[in-house]
Amino acid sequence: LNTGGAPPVAPTVVPPDARRPSTRRTTGGGGGGGGSRREPKWHILQRLNYAAAASFLSSVLYFASDASRFLNDSASLLKFFAGWSVFLCYFLGFFGISFVDADGLEEQEEQQQGSALPEEEEPRKQRGSTVKEQPRGMAAGGSNHDVVGSASSGPEKKNKLHPPASCTPVCSDPAPASTPAPTSKGEKPNLKELSDAQLAGMVLSGKIKDHQLEKLLDPRRAVQVRRLAFDGKLSDLGRGGALTDLPSTPSLDYERVFGANCEIVVGYVPLPCGMIGPLTLNGETVYVPMATTEGCLVASANRGCKAISQGSGAVSTVVRDGITRAPCVRMRSAREAAELKLWCEDPDNFASLKKAFESTTSFGKLLSAEPTVAGRNVYIRLRCFAGDAMGMNMVSKGSLAAIELLREKFPSLELVALSGNMCTDKKAAATNWIEGRGKSVVVEATIPKDVVRTTLKTTVKSIIHTNVQKNLIGSAMAGALGGFNAHAANIVTAVFIATGQDPAQNVESSNCITLMEETDDGDLWISCTMPSIEVGT
Repeated sequence: LNTGGAPPVAPTVVPPDARRPSTRRTTGGGGGGGGSRREPKWHILQRLNYAAAASFLSSVLYFASDASRFLNDSASLLKFFAGWSVFLCYFLGFFGISFVDADGLEEQEEQQQGSALPEEEEPRKQRGSTVKEQPRGMAAGGSNHDVVGSASSGPEKKNKLHPPASCTPVCSDPAPASTPAPTSKGEKPNLKELSDAQLAGMVLSGKIKDHQLEKLLDPRRAVQVRRLAFDGKLSDLGRGGALTDLPSTPSLDYERVFGANCEIVVGYVPLPCGMIGPLTLNGETVYVPMATTEGCLVASANRGCKAISQGSGAVSTVVRDGITRAPCVRMRSAREAAELKLWCEDPDNFASLKKAFESTTSFGKLLSAEPTVAGRNVYIRLRCFAGDAMGMNMVSKGSLAAIELLREKFPSLELVALSGNMCTDKKAAATNWIEGRGKSVVVEATIPKDVVRTTLKTTVKSIIHTNVQKNLIGSAMAGALGGFNAHAANIVTAVFIATGQDPAQNVESSNCITLMEETDDGDLWISCTMPSIEVGT
């Protein structure tokens, strides 16, 4: 490749056979290689291996043909054992030596004979790569060519150079992108003084790991360099410019993102955030943010807020509060597993678990420990009050302390996983629907029949009928688990994203059953019961 202002020099294309001499030809004599050492004659060893294997199998078959006679003849038996011992020593010491991968040996040979190659070929030979034809205009002279080279036998491995995308003009010459700025001998280049294109080239060549860019540079510049590097990788797949429309500047504070929210950052996805309300809730007026890309969702939810506030307002109650973690431990026997279960259910022993758990936190309180046995496995579902925190880190640290205490009481206990999937986190599970996880909430409201007609554009009887046929019967026929509602997941996810909650916990947080009744006055009474909302407040 042309690396300067001089006209590009056409590379010399050497046939593969000329550039990769046979091992057998070069190991026969001692001269001509400039100090090359003699290598074993692999083909002879290979034939010896075949001969040894054939002789061994023949002796075994011969012995098996008249085993009873040989077993009764101690002299013959001794000869067989002696011969087989020799074969065994050979197999353990030498068998397979001729089947080793000769790629490494050939590479050494090429390095020793590299002086026979043209100067243009040497760097490419050492890389053992195939340089694909570059886009027109990549080299200063505009010359396009293919250079074929491989240091391994068989099908050639093609390690593609990752050129920058055509829409990124910062690296019209690939040389600066792959070569650090010149420095004095032995001095490491100051990465912050290099251009973004040079740094991206170092990432592509493996000299810098892309996940280390924030530490080597600063978080904001790391994003720009990483975008260049990934654009090069995508260009090699024919998808150059895929990141062009992904914003990366200037609004996101990457200093806050680094080490906390996301790794290998190349930008951010802007989401529109709407606001619904006013909503009268527990006698107060609240406004709720919703981040979504689904049209009409915010408008629909806002209409619901209006209808609720035009009536009596909503009243909500937290009926249970406790985040859970269920370590999976394994005992030597089912009997020991049952003993562990009974031990945990003893009130005095639970007090010891509670003390160990709460030694790791100033706020968390262990509320219960419910063990479930499955053979030798025990799943101990620990429920912790986490206060304003969502509590996953809190309950995980406390659970580990509780397990250490159990190890002292049951030395054979083996911790399989700190989370045994009976918690259950980010998966649909009946245990969350029945026992709850996080905040278990019930909320109700009464909406006057006139509001139902004017704001919701329906009637009380019609909306109740639809709720029964769809949300209750329809969901039951589908075998729904916690999905006896219209689309609770839509609203929960939009609120979670807007308020910085974990969107993946929408799975269990959207567990909801919607019930509707007609009051004696003909108004609409509606309630939502949600047993497993996992939020930090």
